[in-house]
Amino acid sequence: MMSAIEAQLQEERAVTLGKAGKEMELALAEVESGVPGVTEDELLDEAGKRVWYYLITRESCGMYDHAAALDIYKVPNRVRARVGVMRRAR
Repeated sequence: MMSAIEAQLQEERAVTLGKAGKEMELALAEVESGVPGVTEDELLDEAGKRVWYYLITRESCGMYDHAAALDIYKVPNRVRARVGVMRRAR
């Protein structure tokens, strides 16, 4: 049986996962449609970062196999290649 604190933490993780998923979806949509004044490289970097945050949040919920999630969200290879990549500030 889960303690009240454990249950609350799990609920907060689930809410955070939902938010991370929505932010990832938005970033992926921006890659596909483009954003005026934003380069494709910038969009790909942002999408890669959002996917990375989503995967980290999944892991905090105990989900470690990400292949199906990446497929469900149709994360393109050009974004997957940028997951976890940190660029130096310019």
